[in-house]
Amino acid sequence: MIVVFAGTSWDGVTGSDRLLATELAAHTEVLWVDPPISAATPDRYRYGASRLGVAPQLRKVSQSLHRLTPRALPMHTRPYVKVSTAALLRSQARWALRRLGRRPAAVMACNLIDVLRGWEPGVTKVLYGTDDFVAGAALMGHDAAQVAADERRQLANADLVVAVSTVLADRWTSLGARRVALIPNGVQTSAYRDLPESAPDAASLPSPVAGVIGQFSDRTDLDLLAALADDGISLLLVGPHDARWEPERFPALVARPNVVWVGRQPFEKVPSFLRAVDVGVTPYKDTDFNRASFPLKTLEYLGAGKPAVSTDLPAVHWLNSPLIRVASTPKALVAAVREAAAEASEPALVAARREFAEQHSWASRARALAAELGLLRAS
Repeated sequence: MIVVFAGTSWDGVTGSDRLLATELAAHTEVLWVDPPISAATPDRYRYGASRLGVAPQLRKVSQSLHRLTPRALPMHTRPYVKVSTAALLRSQARWALRRLGRRPAAVMACNLIDVLRGWEPGVTKVLYGTDDFVAGAALMGHDAAQVAADERRQLANADLVVAVSTVLADRWTSLGARRVALIPNGVQTSAYRDLPESAPDAASLPSPVAGVIGQFSDRTDLDLLAALADDGISLLLVGPHDARWEPERFPALVARPNVVWVGRQPFEKVPSFLRAVDVGVTPYKDTDFNRASFPLKTLEYLGAGKPAVSTDLPAVHWLNSPLIRVASTPKALVAAVREAAAEASEPALVAARREFAEQHSWASRARALAAELGLLRAS
């Protein structure tokens, strides 16, 4: 069994940690550990867990995957409380393992909470890094110096560091990580193989439609989105908006007649929005945080058979495919989207995009991690 201390709740935004853990369950049993909740956690982050009692909740998700929702003290992310939070997480994970009658082969931290210490010899301790924690500190409202200290401690405790990008792999190697494996983000190709009918919210947009799937925050270049709308290209925006980011310009953008913003959507509904898209866009700013990332959306567009246009990111260069156009200025992005839209429905290209995405599926990423951990089943 591998214990995955997740960065997001199982019922929250479906991100890299859940997609990887789901595929890992094909190779080994998985105990998924939600971020902790307390009596003070708002209902929107509790995902049905009761406010009453302090006992952790253990549930069976599938034959090979179990989910633990642990409890913590109120204000558990505060500096003077989070030491107890890490200890409680480790303790409750051990409680769940005893209930399941299992011993862990590995424990994997998807954030910087101090959960890698104190395990018995023979347990492989893994840091799964999807972002540059220090570069993203300001974006998340955290103290960069404290985050850097937490990062050094997590690296020192990890037997294996999994990095989703070459930038992260190089950074953590330079900081002295004992062993670093490059395992980029992937795509759940089965979710996009047969696209359903277009969602009603998106069906009325005139072509060409440029779609953006993800969170709209300080990572996003609003000038690029505005340039597309200014040129008469329809915009379909799917995902939550950080209210601190562009509090005036973003509402003005989504008020335009050729722009539809549908807010946060469940993972299962995303394919119905991609059906309405002609071109998928990854409009990230040129920042240290973004350069270290590996956007899920670019591969999701290709998995749906859609052409992809992205700003200039190291992840795009690693993918190294002519199926992804690169454009980082408003004028270049508009031109790239219009070129891509003109060939969006060509059967040979649709097939090539899907085939390329299959090479980068989450199943293949899980196999790579299972191999690193020595967890591959004989079959």
